Order: sequence, then structure tokens, then C-alpha cells
Amino acid sequence: MCAAHSHQESTINPLIQLSDLVHQHREVLLTRWRGLVRALPSARELSTPTLNDHIPALLVEVSQAFRRNSDAATADVLAEGTPPEHGLQRLHDGYMIEEVVAEYNILRGCIHDLASEHGINLQGKPFHILNLVFDSAIGLAVQTFSMNRALEVQRRRNEYLAFIAHDLRTPLNAVALASKVLEVQFSGKTDEPQAVKMLKVLQRNVQTLSLLVANVIEENANLETESGVRLERRQLDLWPLVESLVYDLNPVAGTGSAKLINDVPEELEIYADAHLLRRMIQNLIANAITHTPRGEVVIGAAANADGSGVECWVRDNGCGIAPDRLDKIFDKYESETRDQGGLGLGLTIFKAFVEVHEGTLHVESEVGTGSRFSFILPNRQRSAGA
Repeated sequence: MCAAHSHQESTINPLIQLSDLVHQHREVLLTRWRGLVRALPSARELSTPTLNDHIPALLVEVSQAFRRNSDAATADVLAEGTPPEHGLQRLHDGYMIEEVVAEYNILRGCIHDLASEHGINLQGKPFHILNLVFDSAIGLAVQTFSMNRALEVQRRRNEYLAFIAHDLRTPLNAVALASKVLEVQFSGKTDEPQAVKMLKVLQRNVQTLSLLVANVIEENANLETESGVRLERRQLDLWPLVESLVYDLNPVAGTGSAKLINDVPEELEIYADAHLLRRMIQNLIANAITHTPRGEVVIGAAANADGSGVECWVRDNGCGIAPDRLDKIFDKYESETRDQGGLGLGLTIFKAFVEVHEGTLHVESEVGTGSRFSFILPNRQRSAGA
């Protein structure tokens, strides 16, 4: 008797009919929907489970919304639904925001077609509930999609600015060092006041640019961005990388200042991110040049005896570091003195790059004798069967 009553209710109430129809023909709806959604560029190469994502759950929500037959109940169903997660997943799938909206509207159209095929009228209350479910789902998914895409754009922008800012520091330091060399050479040896004046203008503008770069670094969370960089490590020849640095920095170091010497074996390879490794060694060389006004800076490297990694070092015979400062030089703002106009991030960044390579570092120094900065990067881990 109860079954007969339920059947009679189903034939009379279009909302119950629609609820049963969506529930019983869920696979048919999904198949039709997938066939149409495959026309979207971002959906063409997705597997069926990836393409489905939360859509089967959404059909359950649609069926429940029809059966509950009230706006309040429908709102409760939507609050417990998964459109926000779907929006995030579609961002990862590479969808455009227009495609997110389109796939929902395609499913809405499939339900309209299925209802028409079974003689069910979607006007009135059924139409209102169906649109409430889909419009709310679209809103939640699009909100999540757009918010997370904006966060990703901001993250990439901050990361890009941090990289640019740090990359600008080395050429700026080179220009600053060159201006100091010229100042020493011109001191008491020229009767051209205009040349001295232009040199002062150059130094003043270099200092201004350095401050601007420092502000960008500070506003972009300094090392938080740097330490989150995804490494792209590979086997690479170390000697050419060091030689190119020596070539770039020798015009400054070799002009009455420190002499740069590449003492890296030509056949030595290292497993590292080439871009970050270059900046690591670059920072060490720049630091050594700053503290070695007359002398030499030697860049060397050697494989560990046990074959576990490669040690690189930069050694100078400059002024050295006082014992009370030796344990602080890798701290933020401590690696350069204020009278040099530095921000003190060079060695801090170097330390961060060594750590993201899972390497170790060491420093030895004696006042009046010089310093030796070294780091060891591990080799590529080989599988047991290799």
C-alpha cells in the first residue's frame, strides 16, 4: 500500500518525478555531459575521473533539492556541496573561467533535455530550484577559481620581483666597486673637476638604485620567496660557469683591486640548479672582492673523497672577519657593514640557496689574513639498482 502511494505521489508531484529521474539516469546525464564538455579546449585531454570531478555529487545535490521542495532546504544542500573544491580543481586542470561556467550550463541543458524526453514540465517551481542550484554552484566555483588564480598571479609576481631585485644587486655592486676604483685612481691625479663631479653623481645614483632594490626585496618577504623556489637540478660543468663569472667581474676586480683566479678542474661536474648556483658563487665572489682591495680571490672546487658530493669554495687574502662577527655573518643585515651602504642580504641569500640544495656550508677567517667560504652540494641520489 505504501509503495503504491509513493508511486502515485511520484506521478503527481513533478519535483519528486524530477528527483527520481536525475537519480535513476545519473550515468546517462554524465555520459551526455562529457560528450558535450569534451568540446571545451581544456577538457579534451582530461581522463574521465578528472573530468567528472564533483559533477556526480552535484547531480545528487540536484536530486535532493528537487525532493526537499523548499528554498531553505535547497540552500542547506548547497552549503554542504563541493563547488568551491571544483573551482580549485578546474584551476589546476588549466580551465579558463569561461569554461568553468560553460560546463555547468551544459549540465543544466542536459537535465532540461532529459526532463523533456520524459514529458516533465520544468516551468515554475522546478525551474526555480534547478536554476538556484546551478547559479549558486557556478558562483561558488567561479569565486574559488578567480580568488586562487589571483593569489597565484600575486605569488608569481612577488617571486619574479624578488628574483629581479636580487639579480640587480650584483651589477649594481659591480658599478659601485668600479666607481670606488676610479675614485682612488683620480684622487690627487687629475685637474678635471668635471670628471670628479660626474663620478660623485654616478656614486649617488648607484646608492639610490641600491636603496630601491633593497625596498623591493624587503616588501617581497625577502627569503620567504627565495626559499620556496622549486629547484631544477641537473648535472652541469662547473668550470665554464665559474669562468663566465670571472670574466664578468674581472673588469672591476682587476682594475687596481683583487685578482680573480678560476681554480676549478675543467672536468668537474656538479649536481645543482644552474641559475641558483651561479648566484651563490657570484655572491661569494662579490663579498670577497669587497673585502680584498689588494690581493687575490681564488674560486676552487673538488669532488668529495667518498663521491657523495662536490665542495666549492671562494678564498681571499683580504681583511678577514673578526671572531665576534664570524657566527653572525649569515644573519639578515649582518653580512655587510653600514658604512659600505649594503643591505646585508648577500650571504644570507647564499645560505638559503645552499640549504634548499640540501647542502652544507662552512667559513674560516682570520683578521688580516683572509677568509675561505665553502659549501658542499650532494650528488644526485641513485637508486639501489643503478
